[in-house]
Amino acid sequence: MGTNNKIVGVAVSGVIGEDVHVVGIRVIERALSDSGVKVHSLGAQVSQEEFIQAALETNADAILVSSLSGHAEILVQAFRDKCVEAGLGDIILYIGGNLVLSEAQLENTDSIFKELGFDRVYLPGTTPYKVVEDLTEDFARKRGEKA
Repeated sequence: MGTNNKIVGVAVSGVIGEDVHVVGIRVIERALSDSGVKVHSLGAQVSQEEFIQAALETNADAILVSSLSGHAEILVQAFRDKCVEAGLGDIILYIGGNLVLSEAQLENTDSIFKELGFDRVYLPGTTPYKVVEDLTEDFARKRGEKA
């Protein structure tokens, strides 16, 4: 993917909670940037409130949450509700990484996080290009266009 000068959307990204692992989100951020997404990276150890404040300040279309600790289900409780309360009811929410601790939870990861209000859920091994493709499609849908 080459660098694209046209901004296709704005995203806030970061690693939630106590987690300091940023390599995965950095790869995603670079791929998104190269595809025309304006990315506001918050880095590591980001709270829900920091994500929401940054989304408000940047007029973001999407928030991308990363977690490698396996505690994501606890860390994102009521995140969608807080977005709605802040006036971000239509924000696109993505989450990815090592989101759960147990093998038993792994097969239900997608439904767990969709029930928590996330639009897309990515497990380890997802390519950055898949995230770019999905986000481009979701931006177009949000604007009422065809991707």
